[in-house]
Amino acid sequence: MIYLDNSATTRPDPSVLESFNQVSTQYYGNPSSIHQFGGVAEKLLITAKKQAAELLQVDKEEIIFTSGGTEGNNIAIKGIALEHQNRGKHIITSEIEHPSIYEACEGLKKLGFEITYLPVDEHGIISLKDLKNAIREDTILISIMHVNNEIGSIQPIKEIGEIAKQYPKLFFHVDDVQGLGKVPLQLKEHGIDLCTYSGHKIHGLKGTGMLYVNRGTKLFPLFHGGSQELNIRSGTENLAGIVAMVKALRLIKEKEKNEGSKMYELQQYLIQEVKKIDGVTVNTPKNAAPHIVNISVPGVKPEVIIHMLGEQDIFISTKSACSSKLKDESKVLAACGFKADRSTSALRISLSYDNTMEEIKTFIAELKRAINEFKQALE
Repeated sequence: MIYLDNSATTRPDPSVLESFNQVSTQYYGNPSSIHQFGGVAEKLLITAKKQAAELLQVDKEEIIFTSGGTEGNNIAIKGIALEHQNRGKHIITSEIEHPSIYEACEGLKKLGFEITYLPVDEHGIISLKDLKNAIREDTILISIMHVNNEIGSIQPIKEIGEIAKQYPKLFFHVDDVQGLGKVPLQLKEHGIDLCTYSGHKIHGLKGTGMLYVNRGTKLFPLFHGGSQELNIRSGTENLAGIVAMVKALRLIKEKEKNEGSKMYELQQYLIQEVKKIDGVTVNTPKNAAPHIVNISVPGVKPEVIIHMLGEQDIFISTKSACSSKLKDESKVLAACGFKADRSTSALRISLSYDNTMEEIKTFIAELKRAINEFKQALE
């Protein structure tokens, strides 16, 4: 099998599964229980939080464990909105955010909030000038993703953070689900108040994630209950999932440091070769994240190509897995200004550190064959 849909989800690392299994079988006590067995679980939870904080270079009190990217994004956006609505009801985001951002913002509209969706250029990047012009007296939050999940464009997070710092009452949230372990991000230096991570995008497990919350940032909790996770995310902690998440975080950080150039080489080779295929257009911009390549084959239905490749045990996708079953057009490519023939025929190839050059060469050969067969069938 050649798996090239790593932006949708990744294969869990064996050592991550081992960590999960060990905690599930040996340390299954509730961290909130006052007996000794619960105390052991609590110590394990605290240790995991310390380790995550060290890896992200933040304080352990700034780490909140969640069930993944969607929950983290909702806690961040709705938590800020509900807590600080007396100060203002204006939120700024972009036109190419993940559905968990876009739909959360659309939901807040029903509560009287105003949302400004910043446009992007053909490279999928917002204009800093547009951002500055959009900030108002009643703006309480800027939420911009670090790496786009469809085309891999990287937003100027450092510069956005500098702008946000000029407004002490304004919070800055970053969705870093796709950037973690591939494109470095300095939470403190870049003025980020909230940052979302997901475990299953970094060879961890589905249902695990983290939200960084700057010490001075107050959120209205979406869950009320036993006051776990600093009152922000009540509910008995998923201790085995948390330990597995931190294990995956450590491993992906090591790979980012030691194998980043290898992934970039695979991506550049892939782009170079697909450009040679007649009728194929590359949508991923230059200087994109190293693990995503988005292409269009106008006139060819992407679902057909995906199924033809799937028959050869090669797996890619169209767009975000969270929106791939919705209407044909890619909202991201449309926002970049691409015409319908490109925005409705997109294919996304997303790499992991496990992929090899041999796999990429096989994929390219099979992609050529699938496109040719489809075109011949139309003649």
